[in-house]
Amino acid sequence: MDCRHQTPCPSADSADREAAHIVAHHPEQGWSLLCNGVLLFDDTGELLPDGRVIAPHRAIDTEHVLTAA
Repeated sequence: MDCRHQTPCPSADSADREAAHIVAHHPEQGWSLLCNGVLLFDDTGELLPDGRVIAPHRAIDTEHVLTAA
């Protein structure tokens, strides 16, 4: 995809690719399409334009993690 924003969005290969503008948002389906062609899922997983999959990388909330005794 060709970004036309005044400050161009990060490319799909950039480490900060999630900072690109949202061009389509479907919360009922759990995904958003970013300006750089990345499909961003609610679980923080990603599908890049070249077909690569980025596994979910949600931060763990250690305040609510239970450990087995």
